[in-house]
Amino acid sequence: MNLGTVKLKIDGKDVTAQEGETILRVAEENGISIPTLCFLEGLSVLGGCRLCLVQVKGSPRLFPACTTPVSNRLEVITESEKLQKYRRIAVELLLSERTHICAACVANGSCELQDMATKLGVDHVGLKREWTMHKIDSSHEQLVLDRNRCILCTRCIRVCDEIEGVHTLDLKTRGKDSQIIIDLN
Repeated sequence: MNLGTVKLKIDGKDVTAQEGETILRVAEENGISIPTLCFLEGLSVLGGCRLCLVQVKGSPRLFPACTTPVSNRLEVITESEKLQKYRRIAVELLLSERTHICAACVANGSCELQDMATKLGVDHVGLKREWTMHKIDSSHEQLVLDRNRCILCTRCIRVCDEIEGVHTLDLKTRGKDSQIIIDLN
């Protein structure tokens, strides 16, 4: 099927794209960075982290750039005070849900969540923290699961399923009690 070409604006810049492409892909192809945590090239899109939210001129809603297809004459705003506020809230919520103590973490200085918090100016969490302490699972030969630091981006689940083809990892329960599980837990 031959998809048509569409013309749109992203941050005031005129761009062209193939029909069906997402705002995130078109922005990246045109050197415009939109933050994400759950997106990983080559995997299905989830839109769960909500960091890639963008504004579309004429709409009061915010749209996840990773799942929203482009269309003709679309005008997209990727940076604004409103978007920065929502992105800071999203990162603060992620930091408040699990034990993210950067100074005590082995990934300190090499962490996407920490980098995003720094970029967005999130230097403290003003929300009440309701941490659920999960036991660290080191019962497996090949990996260790520390569910206390997991942000539930599900990239590991999608890689396991879509790339490896084994669907060994999955998600258990919902809300703050959600956790990654191996096999049938």
